[in-house]
This record gives sequence, C-alpha cells and structure tokens, in this order.
Amino acid sequence: MNSTSTSQPETRIGRHPVIWFFALAYAFSWPFWLLSHLAGGTLGTILIVIGGFGPMLAAAIVISRTGGSRSAWLRSILRWRVSPVYYAYALGLPVLLAVILNLAMVALGKQLDVSLVVERIPAYLQTFLLTAVIFGGQEEPGWRGFALPRLQQRHIPLVATLLLGLGWGIWHVPLYGPAGFVVPLALAFYYTWLYNKTRSVLLCILLHASFTPAQDHLLLTADSPLVDAVLLSTYLLGAGVLIALTRGRLGYEATQPDVGSGEDD
Repeated sequence: MNSTSTSQPETRIGRHPVIWFFALAYAFSWPFWLLSHLAGGTLGTILIVIGGFGPMLAAAIVISRTGGSRSAWLRSILRWRVSPVYYAYALGLPVLLAVILNLAMVALGKQLDVSLVVERIPAYLQTFLLTAVIFGGQEEPGWRGFALPRLQQRHIPLVATLLLGLGWGIWHVPLYGPAGFVVPLALAFYYTWLYNKTRSVLLCILLHASFTPAQDHLLLTADSPLVDAVLLSTYLLGAGVLIALTRGRLGYEATQPDVGSGEDD
C-alpha cells in the first residue's frame, strides 16, 4: 500500500516533468511574494529573496522524484571551463545593449548624463554580486539547468525558448505586475544561445547578474514610458538578430546530453 502511494506521484511527475517543475516553482515562490506585498520593508525583501529560490528547489525535487542525476545537474551549475568568448558574452552583452539603448535615446533627442557612469560603478558591482547570489542568479539552475534542455528534447530551440520565456516571465508577474512577463520572454533567447554553446548554468548566472545592473545603472536618462519602450525594442531587436544569425538554432546541437536526466555526463 505504501509503495503504491509513493510510486504514483513519481509516475505522474515522470510523464510531465517540465509541467511539474513550473507548477512547483510557482507554488513555492508566489505565496512568499504575495506576502511580501503585505509585509513591506525588510521582511518583505526577505520574503522576496526566499521566493526566488523556487525554480532551483522545484528542479531538485523533480530530478529526485524522477530518478534523475543530481550530480550531473550540479556539475552543469559549476561548469566554468569554457572559452573566454562566452565570459565576454555573459559579462559584456548587457553592457552593449545598454550602450545601444543610450544611443537610441540620443537619436530621439534625449539628454544623457555621461558623468553618471563613473559614480555608478560601485552600485553596478554591488548589484552584480547580489543578483548572482540571491536576486536572480539562483533561478538559473531551474530555468536553464533543468527546464531548457528538457524542452529542447521535444521542441525546436525557438519554440522551447518561447515556452520557457513565457513560463519564466509569468513567474515574475506577482513581483512586476501583469506585464512583468514581457522582458523575461525577450531575454530568454540570449540565455538559450549561451547555455547551448557552453552547457554551463554558471555562465547563465553571470549573464543574469549582468543584465540587472546594466538595466538599473547604465541607462543614463530618467526612466519614462519612452525609455521602457526603447528598452524592450532593443532587447527584441537583439533577440531577432541572434535568431537570424543562428537560423533559429540558437546554438543547439542535437547530440547534446540531457543534464540530470538519469545518466551522468
């Protein structure tokens, strides 16, 4: 009787691991985030941080319940031996997109305060470190380390990225409101290419940690609906270029192993 009750949940999760992953990630994160709006202040921030670990926890649970390889999954998180080119991409791409955005604002007649760059460097570095550890980077073992390779087993990279980007974006809605899914959906393509080329979740963490401070500290004009529109347009244009250059493959190779699927790579 006990063995039957134990095996049934494992069978259900095994049939639809990605759906279970998203469900568990939402189920863990959203209650903390909804409570954070009520709590506010320091407690609210703590609740936001705790909720941010939902995708990582969800991935660990699904891997364990489906007999997957946790060691393979953990190795992908720590994989650092990749070409310096990919480190340059992870650390520099968000800066490049911020430069393009600033130039677009100048073209639209806005004034930039270039002197802000130097004084914002400490804030940039602090945000980078905090994001890598507790304000975004800790999500990546779930999104890219677990969900992306499984989605790409069943869908072409373009569709897999759209599905993941939508799920990733909707996960943010309790924090950023009904339109909170839009920017993550656009950014997902940059992460897919980096993960497919390196199989490194660590590099995706660095990319995540780079996007947040670039967006927060390298935009040299006051925030406005116009800035938000140009920001999204820049992200979408860059994603479109990446899709075109890779012919929709986004760096994917059919021989890539399924990280954490049950066999160590």
